[in-house]
Amino acid sequence: MPGANRRDMEEKQLLNHTADKEQRPLPGRRNHAENVSPSEKKLQEAICVLLVELCERFTFFGIVCNMILFCTVKLGYRNYQAAIVNMCFVGTSMLTPVLVGWLAECLVGRIKLVCICMFLHFLGTALLPVVAFPFEDIYIDRRHILHTLTKREQKIVFYFALLTASLGIGGIRAIVCPLSAYNLEDCGPKELLSFFNWFYWLINLNSAVVFVSISYIQQSVARNLGFLIPFVSVLMAMITIHMVRGEMIYKPKTDSSLLTTFGVIASALKTCCVRYRYFSGGMTNWMDHAKENYGGQYSETQVESTKSLARLFPLFAFQILYRACIMQIPSGYYLQTMNSNLHFSGFVLPVAAMNVISIVPLLILVPILECINSYLFSSKNAGHSPTIYIVVGQLSAALSVMVAGFSEIHRKHFPQVEQTLSEEVLLVSSMPCFHLAPQYILLGVAEALVTPSCSLLSFWLVPERIRGISMHFLTLFNGAGCFMGAFFVQTAHAGTQGNWFPHLLHEGKLERFFFFLALLMMVNALGFWTIAHRYNDLNQEHTKEFGGCLPEEKLLKHGKAVKHYGGVLERSPILSPMEKT
Repeated sequence: MPGANRRDMEEKQLLNHTADKEQRPLPGRRNHAENVSPSEKKLQEAICVLLVELCERFTFFGIVCNMILFCTVKLGYRNYQAAIVNMCFVGTSMLTPVLVGWLAECLVGRIKLVCICMFLHFLGTALLPVVAFPFEDIYIDRRHILHTLTKREQKIVFYFALLTASLGIGGIRAIVCPLSAYNLEDCGPKELLSFFNWFYWLINLNSAVVFVSISYIQQSVARNLGFLIPFVSVLMAMITIHMVRGEMIYKPKTDSSLLTTFGVIASALKTCCVRYRYFSGGMTNWMDHAKENYGGQYSETQVESTKSLARLFPLFAFQILYRACIMQIPSGYYLQTMNSNLHFSGFVLPVAAMNVISIVPLLILVPILECINSYLFSSKNAGHSPTIYIVVGQLSAALSVMVAGFSEIHRKHFPQVEQTLSEEVLLVSSMPCFHLAPQYILLGVAEALVTPSCSLLSFWLVPERIRGISMHFLTLFNGAGCFMGAFFVQTAHAGTQGNWFPHLLHEGKLERFFFFLALLMMVNALGFWTIAHRYNDLNQEHTKEFGGCLPEEKLLKHGKAVKHYGGVLERSPILSPMEKT
C-alpha cells in the first residue's frame, strides 16, 4: 500500500509539472490572464482569432482578386505571364506557413517572429499602392511630373511586395491562428467534418464580399485605390493582435516536428540501403529500419507515427493535379471572363465578381451536406468515410474544365465588341459572361465536396501528436498543385508557341488546353477511386494507436490538462476554394 500511494503521488506530481510546463504563458501574459476568468478568456481568444483570420483572408483576397487584370493592363504582361504570377503567389502563400512554423519551432522566438511577420505583411500591403498609384497623373505644373516609376522599377517593387506579403501571411496563419485554437482535440469524425464545412463556409462568405466590393473598386471606381483596402485591413488585424496577443500566442508542443518526420524517412532509407541484406526478411515495413532497436536513430513512437502519416501520401499526391485544376479560376476562367461581355443592364460587372458564382454552391451545399452527414454518421454508420465526396468532387472538377473548353468554342462564335476595363479599351467577345456560369458552378461544387473531406481525413487518420504535421503535408502538396498549374500554363504556352494559352484568345486554341487538363483530371479521379478503400475505415483508434506510448502523454491525456497543443504545427493553412482567385 505505501508503495502504491507513493506511485500515485509521483504520477500526480508529474502530471502537474507537465501541465504547468505546457500551459505556462509567454512573457507579458501573466498579469492580464490573472484578471480574466477562464470562460471569458476562452471566448475572447476565439473571437480574436476569428477576427484575425477574417482580416488576413480579406487582405489576401484583395490582393489576388484582380491581379491578372492589373498585371496585363498596368504592367503590360502577357496573359500567361499574369496567370503564372497569380498562381505562384497563391502557392507561395500556402507554403510559407510551413516555413514559418518551422522557424518558430526551431530557430526564432514566437513573439519575435509574430512581430517580424506582421511587419512584413504590413510592408507588403503598403508597397502595393506604390506600384498601383497613378504617378503619371500627379503634376507640379503642366511640364513637371512629381514622381515617376519605370516599368522595371514597378515590377521590382511589385514582386518584393508580393514576397513580403506572402511571408507575413505565413506567420499569421502558422502562429496567430493555429488550428489548436479551435479546441478540436476531443472531436470525433462527425464533429470534425462539420467544423471544416462551416469553417470554409464562413471563409468563403468573406471572400464573396471581397470579390464583389474590392474588385469593383479596383476595376471601375478607383482602380488604384483598390490596393489601399488590403492596407487598411491589415491595420485592423494588427490592432486585433496587439489587443489580445497575450491570450492567443501559446507555446506549442515540441515532441513532433517536420524535421523529425523527414529524419525518420531519411534514416529508414539510409539504413535500408546499407543493411538491406540483413533486415529485408525480418521487417514488415521499410520504415522499421529507422527504429533504435534495428540500428536507427528514432524511437518506436516516432517511427510508428510516421508510418501512419505515410499512409496518407497517396491521398496527398492525388490533390496535386486537382489543385492545378482549381487554379484555373484565377487563370483560364478569369481570362475567359475578361474577354467576354461584362455589361449587364447598363452596368459593367467586375471580372472577379464572377467568382461569386463558384462560391454560391458551397454556401448552399454546406447545410445540405450537414443533414447528409448527420445520417451517415449515425450510430449504425459511424464508420462512414467521406472518400466518395472526394471522388465526386474530382469528377465535378474534370467536368468543369471540359465545359470550359466547350464554352471557349462557343465564346469565339460571337462577334467582337469594344469594352473598357480599368480605363483600357479591349476587344472582347459579345457573348454574355453569364454563359460561363456552369463551369464556375461545377468547380464550386467540387471544392465544397473535396476540401473539407480531405481536411477531415488528414486530421483524423493519424495519431493526435502528429495531426498538425499531417495538415502541413496536405498544405505542401496543395502548394505543389499551385506551382503545377503554373507549370502547365508555361508549358502549354511554350510548347505550342502561344496557341494553347494565347494572349489574344480569339486567335488561339485555349479550349485545347482545357480539354487536355480535363483528361488528366479524369484519370486523376479514377486513380484516387482505386485507392479510396484505404481510407474508408474511420472507426480505427488512430488518435490512440501510438499517442499513449509516452508516459507524459498518457498523463496529459488522462488529466486533459493541455488545451492548446501545437500552436505552430496544428494549423490548417489549406486555402479556401476562392483563395485561388
